[in-house]
Amino acid sequence: MTPAIPAKTTRALRALSFAYFVQATGALSVVGSLNAISREWGLADAQSVYLISFFGVTFAFAAPFLQVGFGHLRRRRQVLIGLSLFSAAALLFAAAPNYSVLVLSRVLMGLGAGFIGPVLGALGSSLVEPRHQGSAIAIVLLGLSIAGLVGMPLSAWVAHVWGARALFVAIACAGAATAALIVAVVPDSSEGEHVELRTVTSLLSRTETLSAFLVVFFIAAGVYSTYSFIAPIVRDTFHAGSSAVSAALVVLGVAGVAGNLFVTRAARRYSAEAMLTAGLALLALDLALLWMTPPHLQWFFVALAAWAFATDLLWPSQQRRIVEMVPDRRGTALALTASFVFCGIGFGSAVAGHVYPVFGFAGVICSSLGFLALSAVSLIISRASVARIQVPVAGGSSQS
Repeated sequence: MTPAIPAKTTRALRALSFAYFVQATGALSVVGSLNAISREWGLADAQSVYLISFFGVTFAFAAPFLQVGFGHLRRRRQVLIGLSLFSAAALLFAAAPNYSVLVLSRVLMGLGAGFIGPVLGALGSSLVEPRHQGSAIAIVLLGLSIAGLVGMPLSAWVAHVWGARALFVAIACAGAATAALIVAVVPDSSEGEHVELRTVTSLLSRTETLSAFLVVFFIAAGVYSTYSFIAPIVRDTFHAGSSAVSAALVVLGVAGVAGNLFVTRAARRYSAEAMLTAGLALLALDLALLWMTPPHLQWFFVALAAWAFATDLLWPSQQRRIVEMVPDRRGTALALTASFVFCGIGFGSAVAGHVYPVFGFAGVICSSLGFLALSAVSLIISRASVARIQVPVAGGSSQS
């Protein structure tokens, strides 16, 4: 029997998980509070959705370059710097007088998240032995699932009852509290990684790693092509109000936690590629059924449960696969993974902003399925490239 992760280390992993919770809630709270934001600042829904895109694109481009400039710092320090900037930017959002300042605040939140997200997985996996890395990453990413279970519905409710400004004040306070918790329970033992720009370009120029990054880019684009418009979809397609939006987010969160707990255990038995393949197949099937069935709110909730379970098979499995592919460059590789995730979120949200006003619910579902198909193709290419490199050549060596 494999020894369990020590209790002290588990507490540290849970603190990092809470940092993921705060980042994810702050990053994606625009989804649940879309209507409240549009009312508060007099915006169209598409303008509010673009606030997700500004965050995602900033994160995507900032994360790898922040690792080049600051990756040598201890990983805990990077997380604390990111939480400080993230919280300050959330306060700026709460005080914003106009759309331009809202955009600026989201850019700054993206920069803060660029310090946090890419480092959490590497920091968490460095606290455990190699055989526990899959489980440790899943524990850290549980914060992402809890954000869906608690953070997203709660943010939608707070924005509805007290307004979007109060919501972002709460996010800022949560960020500060999380920083204090990390100082208290996470050891400052994980060295940073001296990242050179050529390391980044090397990972981006190799077929096996670039195609692996594109897997998660297209997954994120596929998920958020539909997810970013969930509030207008509930309103326009299912003719329900803000309470139904909160209920939908709760369903997503509960199923997401179930998926994460499943992955924590399944990671010990199944390969990352097998989990990715299963998650992609389940998500595509679920979206196709959602598209073809009549628009009943109860069925929508069932479909959301399967959707959330599938996506929580995907996120930790992708990170685990990247760590296994380039263990000596895990910091840089995970930073690039996070960049591709949020670039996909930004791109998918932007596509939805153009598609939904014209083609509605069916249009965003079709765009999601198209992106998932591209993700499957990327996974096939990456898997074939890795296999080709590992094939022994004359003399008993491997291709490189």
